[in-house]
Amino acid sequence: MTGQQSSEVTAETSHDNRRQVMYWRLLARLFDHEEQAALESASLAVVEDIGLPAKLLDPQASVDSVVQRHPELAAEFDGLMVPEDETDGEAADGDTRDRAAEVRRAALVSKVLLNVFHSPPGTVTAGQLSRWQSDAGWLERSLGCRPGELRGGRAGGTGVSPTGTGGGGRTPDLSRLIPEIGPELGSIEAGLVKRMRLREVLADPQLAGQLTPSMSLIEQLLRDKDNLSGVALANAKALIRRFVDEVAEVLRTQVEKSTVGALDRSVPPKRVFRNLDLDRTIWKNLTNWSPEEERLYVDRLFYRHTARKTTPQRLIVVVDQSGSMVDSMVNCTILASIFAGLPKVDVHLIAYDTQALDLTPWVHDPFETLLRTNLGGGTDGTVAMALAQPKIAEPRNTVVVWISDFYEWQTEPLFESMAAIHRSGAKFIPVGSVTSSGRASVNPWFRERFKDQGTPVLSGHIRKLVHELKTFLT
Repeated sequence: MTGQQSSEVTAETSHDNRRQVMYWRLLARLFDHEEQAALESASLAVVEDIGLPAKLLDPQASVDSVVQRHPELAAEFDGLMVPEDETDGEAADGDTRDRAAEVRRAALVSKVLLNVFHSPPGTVTAGQLSRWQSDAGWLERSLGCRPGELRGGRAGGTGVSPTGTGGGGRTPDLSRLIPEIGPELGSIEAGLVKRMRLREVLADPQLAGQLTPSMSLIEQLLRDKDNLSGVALANAKALIRRFVDEVAEVLRTQVEKSTVGALDRSVPPKRVFRNLDLDRTIWKNLTNWSPEEERLYVDRLFYRHTARKTTPQRLIVVVDQSGSMVDSMVNCTILASIFAGLPKVDVHLIAYDTQALDLTPWVHDPFETLLRTNLGGGTDGTVAMALAQPKIAEPRNTVVVWISDFYEWQTEPLFESMAAIHRSGAKFIPVGSVTSSGRASVNPWFRERFKDQGTPVLSGHIRKLVHELKTFLT
């Protein structure tokens, strides 16, 4: 072995040892709140040696605070954990400089993971929750997603796809990552919210203003709304409305992008300038071209058809509002309000647990609808069926969307009623979840019977439900 080769091997070993130090410290911190002095001092030496700030090792410092002091690191956090291309990996195997970069990457990855998965013990303040949500956003960015996407928050709850913003524009395959990490992040966030002294925070406008609306927070507010009053209730309503408006904006975009009805050519086009078909007008009048004058004389104008075939349709949305279906309740309430705004769509909304509530009078305002819900309790779909069946006046022009995990105590009578709706000619869509992650536990008994009758349970992204409804209603 030559001297140069020996030097390269020594350098590679040094880089590997430094990287291991960073990851051993991460594991030690995740499983024990007490710091290990040897690992801390070794990690500090590594971080300083590779030119990163020592604040990176401070578990109390958010990623935001680190980036604010060192803005050049923002680009490194973006796409940090996006898998490298195979060609990049091959280059790294034999390149000492790439091994050095791996040490730097290990330090940054450790910071993000530790801040997100090492939640503070005891009571959680509004500031701690806000910091965690910000750090979780950096984790999502490091995976090539938009903040909130994996958690099912504002952007994720609505089903936007990964952006692949970091790492040189690479787009990661998150088909396995999202269902595994998304619910875990949501569970951590829900735990933090539950440990907050929420009523005290809501009573203080300054603290309430620091809260970032999320599905977990909205769930807590809806559960506790009857115990709030005065300033606390006003702040709770403001947070709910902010969340509703943010989700509605994204869902409305998805509805508008979905398939619309076919053009109705039996309706003459409106003869207005914005409908003028310029290309067709020129083509049909080419025989009037005057070579001598170099002019085209137009004796007939052609207009585009814009009217679309629409049939008055009735959409009946039945939502299980028991404790396991909170996410779906919020999303479907907002979605129902959006479809209620479409022309010639008659939307009815029913929520149930052991009792059923007809929310149709408020279906245009999801905020008011949610304030009238009573989350939690058991599940008895027969009480909701009693409200839904009389609303089916014209089965061929009716779609019934039933959102639940279908863990019912009157299984056979309820399924027979659902099968009767399907046989009547109405479109029956059983939905296991309308969440950001699409993760749902559906009663296997119902799942098999829905599959046998040709109406399989639609479990997955809210985009699937949007597509199904737009296809039927337009």
